[in-house]
Amino acid sequence: MRRFFVDAFYWIALFSPRDQWHARVLAFAATLDAYHFYTTDEVLTEFLAFYSTANATIRVRAATFVHAILDDDAITVISQTRAGFLHALDFYAARPDKQYSLTDCHSMQVIRREGLTDVLTNDHHFTQEGLHIVFP
Repeated sequence: MRRFFVDAFYWIALFSPRDQWHARVLAFAATLDAYHFYTTDEVLTEFLAFYSTANATIRVRAATFVHAILDDDAITVISQTRAGFLHALDFYAARPDKQYSLTDCHSMQVIRREGLTDVLTNDHHFTQEGLHIVFP
């Protein structure tokens, strides 16, 4: 079974037909048969924040999309915790030369803890930590 960490990039591209990566992400998703996704509450927060200024219809669709992610047995969503926040904050502080967001720092720690290497993103920051991004 293939295992991937899913960044907000992937969820946004999958959700929006207008996204420049939509077709490529859909094509990739069509190739998956045995897989398990990992993501975090923070990543889903980024996804929803991306659509926060959209019209009411899009906002409702985005919320429905997140509920579907939360209900999908093939997706593990790592919950926000104070300990996770503090570990991410320490990681963030330890990388002052990088432009990582706090969400990325938390994601990187989850990726390591879960033994993952492949990230469904195009964010080069993950490669700086030795991870493989699927959409370079």
